[in-house]
Formats: sequence, C-alpha cells, structure tokens
Amino acid sequence: MKPKIMNKILPFLLLASSLLWSQDPSAQLLDKVSATIAKQENISLDFTYKLFNAEANISQETSGKVFIQGEKYRFEYMGVIQINDQVNTYTIVPDNEEVSIVSNENAPEEMNPAKILTFYKEGYRFSWDISQNVQGRKIQYIKLNPIDSEADMAHILLGIDTQKNEVYKVIETGKNGTKTTITVQEYKSNTKLDAGLFTFNEATYTSLGYYIIKE
Repeated sequence: MKPKIMNKILPFLLLASSLLWSQDPSAQLLDKVSATIAKQENISLDFTYKLFNAEANISQETSGKVFIQGEKYRFEYMGVIQINDQVNTYTIVPDNEEVSIVSNENAPEEMNPAKILTFYKEGYRFSWDISQNVQGRKIQYIKLNPIDSEADMAHILLGIDTQKNEVYKVIETGKNGTKTTITVQEYKSNTKLDAGLFTFNEATYTSLGYYIIKE
C-alpha cells in the first residue's frame, strides 16, 4: 500500500481535472470519506491482513491495530509496535530486543500506516465498481488504477461503507498475482485515548537491555 505522488501539472489541466472530479460519483464518495476523517479527533482501527499468492503457494493471515490522533499514530502488528509522536518514528521489535528511531524528516512516507485511510488521494485513476451487502451494510467498491505504469500493483479495490463514509476494505492485486486484503473489523472515532499510546520512553527500553538504533 505504497502511494505514488503525482507531479504538479499545468493550471489549465488542474482546473479541467477538478471539474471532472466533481462530476465523478467515485470521486464524490471519496470526498465524503475524506471529509468524515477530517472531522474526527482520533481514530482506532482493528484490522485483519491477508496475503495470498496461488502460484507461489503463499497464504498468510494476521491482525493488527492502529490508533491515530492528528499527525500522531501507534501501529501494532505481528508483535511489532510503531509509534510516531510528530517528531520521530519509533519501531519497537521485542523479538530482537531492538528499537529503531527515525526522524520524521527522514522517514519515508510509506512508513505511515495511517495512510490506509487516505492513500487514494493521489496517484490513481478511479472507476465505480461492484457493491456488496455485508451484514446489512452497503459496501461500495471503487477501483483504483495507478497512474504510474511502473507501479508494482495492477489495481486496488477500495471498499467503502456508504452509510458511515468509512473505509471498510482495501484489496490490492499485484502484477505478480499476489493479493493482499486489509479488512477493518472495528472502527472507532472520537474516543478517549491514553496519551501514553503516542509517547516513547527510551530509558524504559534501555533498562530492559534493548539495542537502540538512531538513524
């Protein structure tokens, strides 16, 4: 789920594309999702992650959590914890007793797991796709085709709960046949989050014997 950032285009083309965007139902729905996210003080997600490649006989499934508050986030996945406090990104790997610290100025954009909610904003062409009823919820899928012809993925299906205007599922199909699916199992917003979720105490991990890597 690595978004590609479009280069700036001429003002005339930008105006033309914005007019087309406003008439496109898929773009209108994505605008509603963006507006919903912008109104929320914080977001908590429980999700499942599935990876499947029939040719390589690979099938994996796991789960994780994401907490987002403004520019801060906490990501828990496969035993690894990643915290961003708006200054640095801290990746804690208990199995290796290791912590890596990267300044946000140097951290690549794709490191941010919160992009699951906003990655679609740039770098894709949109088209209306199928809709499904999932336990009484209408999920409308929008197909995203990367503008970059050298992108690793063939396309992405973005499933949106049309009643709540929330991202429900992201299905990425790679050119090599690998399919990854992220499904939001629980979506909470505007709840009271412990401030400690977004803080990192280096002394705590040093006392535990963790190796600290600063980049």
